[in-house]
Amino acid sequence: MTVQGFVDAHCHAFQRALRGRGHGGDFWAWRDEMIRHAESLTVADVRREYVEVYGELRANGYTAVGEFHYLGLAEARAAAEAADEAGIAFTCLYACYLRGGSPRFRQESVAQYLRELEELRGAGVRVGVAPHSVRACPSDALRELGRYAADHGLPLHVHADEQPREIDECVAEHGLRPVELLDREGCLGPATTVVHATHADGHELDLLRSAGARICVCPTTEANLGDGFLPVARVLHRGIGLCIGSDSNVRIDPLEELRELEGIARRQTGRRGVVPVASLLRFGSSEGAAALGLDAWPDAVVDLDHPQLRGVDDDEALYEALVFSCTGDVLRKTSDQ
Repeated sequence: MTVQGFVDAHCHAFQRALRGRGHGGDFWAWRDEMIRHAESLTVADVRREYVEVYGELRANGYTAVGEFHYLGLAEARAAAEAADEAGIAFTCLYACYLRGGSPRFRQESVAQYLRELEELRGAGVRVGVAPHSVRACPSDALRELGRYAADHGLPLHVHADEQPREIDECVAEHGLRPVELLDREGCLGPATTVVHATHADGHELDLLRSAGARICVCPTTEANLGDGFLPVARVLHRGIGLCIGSDSNVRIDPLEELRELEGIARRQTGRRGVVPVASLLRFGSSEGAAALGLDAWPDAVVDLDHPQLRGVDDDEALYEALVFSCTGDVLRKTSDQ
């Protein structure tokens, strides 16, 4: 049985190598280790390792990926080549990183960033504009990037409200919370995807709803890094669109991401079935595709003979079992591969 392929709307493929490294007191300690690893990678490493990660995505039902990329221009081309080899639809969410982080991540100016983005577009790589975060991009840069994305009809993705410290620093610098700043600088709209939003307050959620923006939620990574969890019920009440991402790739399984999304909502409300199964499947597929600007992407195939589906014999129960009782093992490559 075919189903719409799952879409990984937020991936940092190089972070797959950190799987199993559980030490580090909090997100910021993990981030230091992540940066050290990033600084060690060559273009050849990216080309070799990304095809393995994208192959794992593909084998577990993801048929499209948005790579939130901040390792450099040559590395972005290598990532696109790796995706092509793995047979996965690819959007390079090429990150603008102007301050903080590692020197490897940074461009000298928005102008340099846009030149690099145009080089990728000219090479036929599907791209999105991606100010890394309000930490990495000053307000004037956010304004210019928001305008460029709108003028060129490109998706805009940005990390926001992932950690309380990030919010505190934004308020100290700008007198605004991250989503409020994005709104002021013209970065919110129907083509915007805010990644995480785990600590967004009610006013920020209202701004996302008014703009028609989406949230990309990455539950397995958010749990692993101590990010907190999205206020799912409040997001759904406002009708804000959701999509999913594998992010740091501590786990690669779209069904687990969706199951945990509903699990968070159940813990918050004390009720079951907060998110209809059809909505969860949409969050895992078409919402992610829309976030990446995809009109078409490959289907996935459900192995109906898999032991995890034994005894499930009607369509309604099948979808319920798929989301709540199965792992990505039941999903195979598309029928044309």
